[in-house]
Amino acid sequence: MKSLDTVFDSLRTAQASLAMANRNAKDAALKAVIAAIHEDRQLILAANALDMDRAREAGMKDALLDRLALNDKRIDDIISGIDTVIRQEDPINKVKAGWSHPNGMFIEQVTVPMGVAAIIYESRPNVTVDAFCLAYKAGCAILLRGSSAALQSNAALVSAIKKGLEAGGGFPGAVELADSGSRDDVDIILNARGKIDVVLPRGGKELIQRVVQNARIPVIETGEGNCHIYVEPSADMDNAAEMICAAKLQKPGACNSVETLLVHKDAAEELMPKVAKLLAGKAELRCDALSKKAAGMLPETLVLNDTDESDWETEFLDYILAVKTVSGADEAIDHINRYGTKHSEAILSRDLTSIEAFEKKVDAACVYTNASIRFTDGGEFGFGAELGISTQKFHARGPMGLEALTTIKYRIRGQGQIR
Repeated sequence: MKSLDTVFDSLRTAQASLAMANRNAKDAALKAVIAAIHEDRQLILAANALDMDRAREAGMKDALLDRLALNDKRIDDIISGIDTVIRQEDPINKVKAGWSHPNGMFIEQVTVPMGVAAIIYESRPNVTVDAFCLAYKAGCAILLRGSSAALQSNAALVSAIKKGLEAGGGFPGAVELADSGSRDDVDIILNARGKIDVVLPRGGKELIQRVVQNARIPVIETGEGNCHIYVEPSADMDNAAEMICAAKLQKPGACNSVETLLVHKDAAEELMPKVAKLLAGKAELRCDALSKKAAGMLPETLVLNDTDESDWETEFLDYILAVKTVSGADEAIDHINRYGTKHSEAILSRDLTSIEAFEKKVDAACVYTNASIRFTDGGEFGFGAELGISTQKFHARGPMGLEALTTIKYRIRGQGQIR
């Protein structure tokens, strides 16, 4: 096991070479990585099975086990993501703007790689490959620090990646895994000034806050997903109920699942029985008094509890949905802007005035009208993969693709001008 200082040095050396590679060379290396993952598929699945067994023994809840699990379809999806990245334009050395100085110099704003990145993430092995392929195409080296729960899976994936880069004439040193399993690694990474150019935390609130509060290097902050769906009386109630329940049940451990349902008081009586029926035996509803009353005759298998203030600010990552009735769009917007995490928010309505107010006033990276918040995803946005969902307001916001790991330099050409 190499020390992290040694890893930092090798990443920077590899990145200097990778930054000079053209699109054809980078794409050829990524194609070879696809072949290596195909070839090592059974090894990767076997490693993931070991992680899954340990996680079950440790009592990991089902929603988080789902985030950890790999299968043939998920490996196919990982490969499909790499293929999409290959087909995208090279984001490096693109002239974003250009103009002439009065003295005759020509100034250009050109994209360049961010440099050496680190990503600190939780139990999602797909992030290992997503982060690598985006970084590589953007000319960046990357240090991967996954959770100890996914250590065997991540090690198998990185082994396949390195094998593919070697076979494809790429730079295997441009990707490294912090594999000690020690929490001390995180502190070392966060203090690696001059060695790591940017760090990305991807996971729950505790992880993200630890990185943001302790990092001495630049951070691109991804956020927890305390996401809302607001339903007005003009919405199609059958479709609304289906959308709400799918956004809760499909993948409750994902950051783009719904955590709070906001129901217009005039829509509650029609909507709540439909939601209760669809969630019966599958999830718990935590309701305020009005929404609980509106649910009416409840299926016996429905878990129904009263809500309290703490539920509004909680990212459950579980089969739990908080429900609150509101007087209208203004109250829904105020609630979202108070308790939301600036991730993804939706309004289901046919009222143009409410829709326009919601779209303009809600402070979030992604704002949906009559569509599911579950679409907040790099693959769904056409990026192939994603580094995470940025909830901040700097150069990267929302699903982060290739451009998130680029920056600019100014290229100035003259003929001997002196100021």
